[in-house]
Amino acid sequence: MPLSPSATRELLASLGHQPKRFLGQNFLVDGNIVRKSLELAGIKTGDAVVEIGPGLGTLTSALLETGAEVWAVEKDRQLHAHLEATLVKQFPATFHLLEGDAIDQPLAGFDPVATSRPFKVVANLPYAISTPWMDEVLGGPLPERMVLMLQLEAAQRYIAQPGTKLFGSISIFVQSAFAVDRGHKVAAGCFYPQPDIESYLLNLACRPQPFLFDRLVKRLIRACFQQRRKQIGSLLRGKLPDEGAAWLAGLPAVGLDSRARPEDIPVQHWQKLTVPTA
Repeated sequence: MPLSPSATRELLASLGHQPKRFLGQNFLVDGNIVRKSLELAGIKTGDAVVEIGPGLGTLTSALLETGAEVWAVEKDRQLHAHLEATLVKQFPATFHLLEGDAIDQPLAGFDPVATSRPFKVVANLPYAISTPWMDEVLGGPLPERMVLMLQLEAAQRYIAQPGTKLFGSISIFVQSAFAVDRGHKVAAGCFYPQPDIESYLLNLACRPQPFLFDRLVKRLIRACFQQRRKQIGSLLRGKLPDEGAAWLAGLPAVGLDSRARPEDIPVQHWQKLTVPTA
């Protein structure tokens, strides 16, 4: 069971640790949310699970107690030492812990190619790194499922639909690879210290045929959304050998033309964009 807010404060005090806002250290203190995370992810014995920022080990211990094998990366040296002294000793065969940055180690040292194992990601993701971390994961190989605790606004951006203000490049990249399943809103009171924002358990299932964008296309799509109020025809001018004419010619099929803004164009049409290599 997760520690209560008072027990969490006491443990942090005994470790001489002050929660670091810049690392997004808001520790989960609600057992129902821990159980909901495991339920949404369908965690079972023998699963390979990646966790980002295990912190005090609340979610980690619940994952390990199911019989799952967990790979985790923790940036905070003090919390890493605490986990080494506790959960690593308790679960020496099934808990693999790295000290480091999740952007450099997006899968916490787990190698799905070498192991030929499907895997899941279950994490209370530090909010400051959610989008760059997601971008790294979308480079593949992809997890079969991700259940991520995110800032509500970040979750809304990932699942935003075309024609809305929150729809952006990350919406396109995430939705091309993953289908969105039922998630769960999480109140600030489920954490210590309480964050200033609401959170959301985002539940993503890998598509049977996920679409991954290459690096040059991703760069171009991001550039388009940096000037999202401009018309797509003008945004592509000078960016492609044909000024984007071939891709723009497909817009009438989705009820649009070259005057459309990036946020109006559906995910499936963005997948048809190509950038020739030099």
